[in-house]
Amino acid sequence: MVESSTARSVNIPVDHARLEGDLVIPAGARGLVLFAHGSGSGRFSPRNRRVAAVLQDAMLATLLLDLLTDSEERIDSVTAQLRFDIPFLADRLLAATDWAASDAATRHLPLGYFGASTGAAAALIAAAKRPERVVAIVSRGGRPDLASHYIEEVRAPTLLIVGSLDEPVVAMNQDALKRLRTQKRLEVVPGASHLFEEPGKLERVAELARDWFIDYFARARSGGTAGDPDEMPRRAAGAD
Repeated sequence: MVESSTARSVNIPVDHARLEGDLVIPAGARGLVLFAHGSGSGRFSPRNRRVAAVLQDAMLATLLLDLLTDSEERIDSVTAQLRFDIPFLADRLLAATDWAASDAATRHLPLGYFGASTGAAAALIAAAKRPERVVAIVSRGGRPDLASHYIEEVRAPTLLIVGSLDEPVVAMNQDALKRLRTQKRLEVVPGASHLFEEPGKLERVAELARDWFIDYFARARSGGTAGDPDEMPRRAAGAD
């Protein structure tokens, strides 16, 4: 975390519960990235925290939060039901989005989602339901098939990042790329598995996410629009 950042814990009301999160805002922040974790993970995910650190160094605010309460986590650790209840998780992400739109420290910032695995599906659904608020999406090893009914409704520019060794998920993301009706790109990281545990692979994810958010946050702050999805320049899959 850069020295000129402010950090605080937050509690976000939702239904009859409260979601816990860690908010970091660098001085002169360009925008805010909400993290939607994958199944069985949370705000202490070491992978998401490594990505968040790269974003913070680029003057991007981050909010890592638990989409489940402590009691829900205990139930889910036995049943594994809530982690795959994507509409439920999307509603939790929407609550965090609405909270950020009202909080004095974040309401002026363009907002994006960084979703991992099943969290990426929740991010796509939430973005489809808040098209006026969500500026950009990055999906890491995402399961867009779990948001199938909302894909065409997403308006936020979307970057899909998958590892080349994660073959079933590559195919799912290729299908999602065809169906998205916004600015979009698919990056297949060579030699990376689902969790991007190989040396240098998660760092590549963080760099791609950083550049995507910086670009679209800048457009939002200047009043620009995403433009036609067919105008998006393409890179070869896995290219640097």
